[in-house]
Amino acid sequence: MICILHGYLLEGSGSNLWTRSIVESLCREGHNVHLMAQENHPERYSFITEARRYRGDEPAETFYRADAEHPGCCVLHKPVLGDTLPVYVWDKYEEFPNVVPMVDLDDEAVEAYVDRNVRALRRIVAENGITAIHANHAVLMSVVAQRVSEETGVPFAVMPHGSALEFAVKRDERFHRLALGAFTSARRVFAIGGEMRDRVRGILGAVPDLEAKFSELHLGVDTSQFEPIARSERPGNVARLAEALAGMKRGRVPAQETEMLGRLRGDMTVDELRAVFADAQRYEGKTPDEGLEARLNAVDWASEPTLLFVGRLISSKGIQSVVAALPLILEKRPDLRVIVVGHGPLREVLEALLWALREGERALVDLIVAHGRVLEGSPEGESEGEELTQVALYLEQLRERGELDAYYAAAQKHLRPETVLFTGYLTHRELHHLFPCCDAAVFPSVVKEAGPLVFLEALASGAFPLGTYFAGMKASIDSVAQALPAEDAEAMKLDAAPERTVADIVRHVPLALEMGERHKDALYRVARDHYDWRSVARKLFTELNAL
Repeated sequence: MICILHGYLLEGSGSNLWTRSIVESLCREGHNVHLMAQENHPERYSFITEARRYRGDEPAETFYRADAEHPGCCVLHKPVLGDTLPVYVWDKYEEFPNVVPMVDLDDEAVEAYVDRNVRALRRIVAENGITAIHANHAVLMSVVAQRVSEETGVPFAVMPHGSALEFAVKRDERFHRLALGAFTSARRVFAIGGEMRDRVRGILGAVPDLEAKFSELHLGVDTSQFEPIARSERPGNVARLAEALAGMKRGRVPAQETEMLGRLRGDMTVDELRAVFADAQRYEGKTPDEGLEARLNAVDWASEPTLLFVGRLISSKGIQSVVAALPLILEKRPDLRVIVVGHGPLREVLEALLWALREGERALVDLIVAHGRVLEGSPEGESEGEELTQVALYLEQLRERGELDAYYAAAQKHLRPETVLFTGYLTHRELHHLFPCCDAAVFPSVVKEAGPLVFLEALASGAFPLGTYFAGMKASIDSVAQALPAEDAEAMKLDAAPERTVADIVRHVPLALEMGERHKDALYRVARDHYDWRSVARKLFTELNAL
């Protein structure tokens, strides 16, 4: 019997998506799984048949039961942690008033978090016949698994994801030391491709016998959920998306955007902008926008070309490069619609940047680009991500070539308020309707991604994917390139060098919009034959039972 440790939710992308996809696939294969996580809504997941809550040494409280919908089932175990949740990158969590990047926590708070999880896992192992443990992330679930393994003799494996390595282990000696100890004790280290192995070697190379512990476990996609459709079927998919949105809690309302844009001026200061953004961000981020259905219906899905971005709206995901490229992309495809799915502190910054470009307010554009890190700060004053370096370098190149006037003229001529449609936060229950409605999808991440799952979802949906050509994204692009003509495959690759990323987006997006229709069947075949989650789950299950 295996137990998977995941310190966060099941909704969302990255390791959250990995966890729920793996657990659901295992249940579909007929396996019973135990999952320790902080998920608040087990009723949303058909594979969870029971959920138990753990408060210290009190008896476990069962707070959810449901009939099994798959041959196997999952029991969710939720330790009660108090007010503080350590994270890698700041975000809002409905249950935790004190969400803190773990590098900012003192030793006492870190130990209290680990201890609460250890006490719960110790009971889960003893009461459920657990024979193997899988821990997500280099810290801190790996440390929880290590301590329980040392007490019980139950072996464990670790699967590092990029965020913990980049935002905790590399930045703080305490977490580097904890990760070294956990990886030393682990029987297996699952790595998402060669790039992740190289990253672990570089950061945790002192782990004894590290090479012998590595096992590759590539990412996956549910090809029964994400699959291509004909262009004529897109309006129907959007209608089903609207049905899925019915009754959902909403966040941003149109009046908030209108008010924010109405306060923008070309001669604003950084402090004035921050105040405007702080006022505009007073809404629940992890929700779809109010009125989203009407905005989706305003798109001519059967004829207008569509470009999709899905991800957290922070500068490290690179969405600012897409915005900077738009004026010149629109010169070639003036009817382009860009769909931006996600939430995060960069949203209002992007909306202000789009407004400044449309209005020709160059001083405001320069101010936003020069102070991106400050302006991207969360409502609580935390700051995330990178400077808007790619945009700054691109504008400087245009200035040096004498092309800046033409760039702004294109923005004022072609960039309309409806060109970019922000949806707010969508779950995969909604996204699987939206992905196949888009011709291309772009993921210009600034930081190295272990393996972007949204890239594979675009692939399975027949949306031609573009991404920065490094790290895990490079491996994904290379795997697809073999199924396409060489010259077409080149359009997927965006140069990761910050001085070249925006220019590549300008060149490659118009090509990608044409190729979505041409290659959608080939893209889907690659996803189906090489990346379906079922094959990933089978390998994980086999290797955990052999620890």
